[in-house]
Amino acid sequence: MAKEKSQQAPVVSFENSLKELEEIVSRLESGSLPLEDALNEFERGIKIAKEGQKVLQQAEQRVQILLSDDENKALDNFSPDIE
Repeated sequence: MAKEKSQQAPVVSFENSLKELEEIVSRLESGSLPLEDALNEFERGIKIAKEGQKVLQQAEQRVQILLSDDENKALDNFSPDIE
């Protein structure tokens, strides 16, 4: 019987995601990509940025919990202060 492979995408580190996002920005800024390729790159960049934002929000929550006096406090939905 064949082994079932996980359907989940491999976990990519925040640092690797940031590096890929920087590379996408460089390619887009070069202006040398055809329109369809540029749109695909932009779409990928937005996806990476949203995933990175979630990771940063979770990290901030963890720091807030570690700095608080209540060690049993549950994670809440985080909404950044928008200025």
